[in-house]
Amino acid sequence: MAAVSAFTTIFHTTPSPSFTSRKPKPGFLTRPSISALSDPFVLQIAESLEDSVPTSPNLEKLRSLSSQTLLNTPWPSRKDEPFRFTDTSFIKQSDIKPVSYPPIDQFSTNLTNSSVLEQTHLPNLTIIDGYLVDSLSQLSGLPKGVFVGSLSGIDSGEITKRVFEVLPVSVQGDLFWSLNGVGSPDLVVVYVPEGCKVEGGLCLRYVSSEGSGKGSRKLPVSNPRVLVVIEKGGEVGIVEEFTGGGDRDDLSYWSNSVLEVVIGEEAKVSHSYIQMQSLSSAHIKWTSVRQEKSSSYELVEVSTGGKLSRHNVHVRQVGSDTLTGLSTFHLSGSDQTQDLHSKIVLDHPRGFSRQLHKCIVAHSLGQAVFDGNIKVNRFAQQTDAGQLTRSLILEPRATVNVKPNLQIIADDVKCSHGAAICDLEEDQLFYLQARGIDLKTARKALIVSFGAEVIDRFPSDDLRKKVEHHVKKLLDPEVHVENSI
Repeated sequence: MAAVSAFTTIFHTTPSPSFTSRKPKPGFLTRPSISALSDPFVLQIAESLEDSVPTSPNLEKLRSLSSQTLLNTPWPSRKDEPFRFTDTSFIKQSDIKPVSYPPIDQFSTNLTNSSVLEQTHLPNLTIIDGYLVDSLSQLSGLPKGVFVGSLSGIDSGEITKRVFEVLPVSVQGDLFWSLNGVGSPDLVVVYVPEGCKVEGGLCLRYVSSEGSGKGSRKLPVSNPRVLVVIEKGGEVGIVEEFTGGGDRDDLSYWSNSVLEVVIGEEAKVSHSYIQMQSLSSAHIKWTSVRQEKSSSYELVEVSTGGKLSRHNVHVRQVGSDTLTGLSTFHLSGSDQTQDLHSKIVLDHPRGFSRQLHKCIVAHSLGQAVFDGNIKVNRFAQQTDAGQLTRSLILEPRATVNVKPNLQIIADDVKCSHGAAICDLEEDQLFYLQARGIDLKTARKALIVSFGAEVIDRFPSDDLRKKVEHHVKKLLDPEVHVENSI
């Protein structure tokens, strides 16, 4: 008989056959008075997630903490300020089914022969529906002392101790952060020891294999979770690529991912994030970063997929002389919502941060959301912080909602922020037309160059070319078809 936890107080369903012999999971609250005050829909999802994953002593603390926060966290609505412009009813109205098993060998073989997993010269990990697949990963060439793999595969007591010290990095995540903590089947760990530099970087490839077709209410959900720990003086480049498991762009699924990063003193992390999920999927991503003294974190993001795509980026500087850079480009097409919610907290002197957010809404049903918060606390004197968001609307009735927010408590700072929403400027079009370029070609050139400012910041030429080709294909699919014939 299945174990009864806090989530089964109101709802009870038959557990997954693979895990019917599971023991009760410690740390889950069982008081009916608490469960009675909780959101029944949230508890129902949490119960199904709990039943879909095996018991793991290593993740006991994370799952216990996440389950407790879910007991008083309702499903977000438009009445909640963080979701005022983001409609999550697409997920709520679906029949949510956790992916409760690792991908089969046949599917892994099909992926190897498909275009989803492109060849890369970087050491790489493949994560399918939240499960690490060793047969599709290649980690040769990593420096001595670097560990990349499953938490259960760590054979060093020192690394294991360090992971448990920092996990979880953040306890301030929202509902989706907590759902991931309950439903993640494993934890992927990237550990770089003190003074070690990983040349070239590491690629994390996330694939969503389970999906339903058009007209189906079924929405498979996966919960991949990754922890990156960089010790003092270490350096690494992390590339995250999110794709669907096939050539179809109409598969429905929900990817609910979390990446937590701990950056030690004088350490450097370059983070490249590319989201090209199915246009019928839900993609919700949490990136939580903690930076210690004199460390550096640079994020370059391009997001084009998902019917609903939301990226929550939380960065906290916990030491002086720390550098943070966020550069993001979102492209929203038909019936798409691209949402970025970011927060940078500066607590110590001489912190430096720069944020550039650019988005294009290319369809009348498209929507983009930007909610960026930079908080300069009392002891963050001599801080230099800047934020700029620019949005390009290409069709009537397209929607952009921006909320730049700069909170300053310190009195010796240099801070600025700005926001602009517009169509292509007439003087730019006139400049190109005056040099013999027709209007249609001029518009295409300006639209592509609008996002190039962010795309050009990827540290790899291969990434830049790949993303640029993908964006051009989405903006002008007819030209892509003609060139492929």
